[in-house]
Amino acid sequence: MKTIIVPTDFSAVSINALHYALNMAKEIGASVTLFHAYQIPVSFSEVPVVTITMEEMQSQTDKKMNELKNSVEHISSGEVAIHIKNALGDTIEELENLCSAEDVFSVVMGTRGAGAMEVLFLGSTTLSAINQLKVPVMIIPPGATYRPIKKLGFACDYSQVAYSTPIREIRELCQTFRAELKVLNVDYENRKFTPEVPISLTKVHELLDPLDPEYHFIDDPNVEDGINKFAETHGIDILITIPKKHRLLDNIFRKSHTRKLALHAHVPIVAIHE
Repeated sequence: MKTIIVPTDFSAVSINALHYALNMAKEIGASVTLFHAYQIPVSFSEVPVVTITMEEMQSQTDKKMNELKNSVEHISSGEVAIHIKNALGDTIEELENLCSAEDVFSVVMGTRGAGAMEVLFLGSTTLSAINQLKVPVMIIPPGATYRPIKKLGFACDYSQVAYSTPIREIRELCQTFRAELKVLNVDYENRKFTPEVPISLTKVHELLDPLDPEYHFIDDPNVEDGINKFAETHGIDILITIPKKHRLLDNIFRKSHTRKLALHAHVPIVAIHE
């Protein structure tokens, strides 16, 4: 059985991500592991003092996790197995250990809001998870609710596609959700077109041919805006990105006081390493 891991800090955005994950798990027949890492708080004065014992911290964490589990079990109507995992230590390190011990379909995490403009940025934990975890990391914007995943968008720049396209993971997503795949490339006035592009395009066709994808070439001077418009008009349910290759996530989630991309507010993103 596939496992979906949902890290939580008990914030509203992490609980919303949990709701999303539970509904997704119900659809695909996966279990959910609710995960929380904690550290013993220390008061820094002239002499550092531990303000609570490890046993007390563990007891408090167990209580909060069980309360959260009980509060959301009704969402799955008992159809999803929900497990709890607490760990004393660094969140990402403990997540890596957990992912290596289970058959993980995805880690599902939330993002945080930023003031009246509601522009989103990734918390440090989510960014670290994207950069360090080897399993797909799904990022759920605040307020996003789960709907059956029928259309996947894959942002591709046709650079070194034979080595950088995570075919196995993309295939698993398409097959798991029985979803259409739309391959997106954003350029402006063919400024990124090189003699290598036709060769790379042919290679992409060969790699993805079993999934019968649609190919879309978007003319827009801004990559994020181009993807955003496409996602809105074509009903993309999840956008697939390769973080180390594209830096698309950094651009999409960079704080901005001049515009709010609808993409931030509506479309979950799954980051898959090449």
